[in-house]
Amino acid sequence: MICEGRVVVVTGAGRGLGRAHALEFARQGAKVVVNDLGVARDGTGGADRGPARRVVEEIRALGGEAVADDHDVATEEGAAALIDTALDAFGGLDALVNNAGFLRDRMLVNTGEEEWDAVIRVHLKGHFLPLKHAAAHWRARAKAGEPVDARVVNTSSGAGLLGSVGQANYSAAKAGIVGLTLVAAAELGRYGVRVNAIAPAARTRMTEEVFAATMAPPEPGRFDAMAPENVSPLVVWLGSPESRDVTGRVFEVEGGRICVMEGFRHGPAVDKGARWDPAELGPVVAGLLAEARRPEPVYGA
Repeated sequence: MICEGRVVVVTGAGRGLGRAHALEFARQGAKVVVNDLGVARDGTGGADRGPARRVVEEIRALGGEAVADDHDVATEEGAAALIDTALDAFGGLDALVNNAGFLRDRMLVNTGEEEWDAVIRVHLKGHFLPLKHAAAHWRARAKAGEPVDARVVNTSSGAGLLGSVGQANYSAAKAGIVGLTLVAAAELGRYGVRVNAIAPAARTRMTEEVFAATMAPPEPGRFDAMAPENVSPLVVWLGSPESRDVTGRVFEVEGGRICVMEGFRHGPAVDKGARWDPAELGPVVAGLLAEARRPEPVYGA
């Protein structure tokens, strides 16, 4: 019960990872706002309130408290209304888990502008706007002298950290989420807010085609390393008071494995103390790269 009494918002919580997060938060004592538009895997189709409501019913069957929310988190009005849902239903907000998203995979040269915009919108803008409105609420509380012990867990991806062939739009959005996480952690710490991100690997509606093509189904009775429920314990811990000393970090999580990701750091450098001539830079750059660590390969390369 490490989240007993806490109020948590989970976006994209009608299926997959979001559903697993919402259920685990409820098992750990949290009151949960289950946000989901109920659209198709690629973001198309009319809104379906069924998935969010079914998760709410599951939580209530466990003896927990939850409400469904179907606002579009990638709009200013929808994100503001989502935070208001938590405040109106439960009287507060302690943690925000940004998880909503969908895929429209294509090779770079075949990606249309609409496919680019749609994926950037739901992932990156859909993280920024709920975070903005939640942060405004927490800042106001802190400035009023109220205690704040809040958490944000953003959802990046290995595609955003290392790149992924056929996913330029998705990789760019997920890389942007890492940058957003770092800035938010630096800006919001003074108000009692801790901000971290995960890069999960799991079998969900978004990844089922990849897993069907590359991995055999788990044997009955064996540990299913790709079950989305494996990711949720870390998310819940990051959303709990126990994570008060952790912020600005990205964790890769898959099955029972948790890895702290180390992003861009200053590596080998050389300073001439004057302007370089382009013709002399060949051996300089070659020397720097010889001293630097080689980047990890792009997924699918």
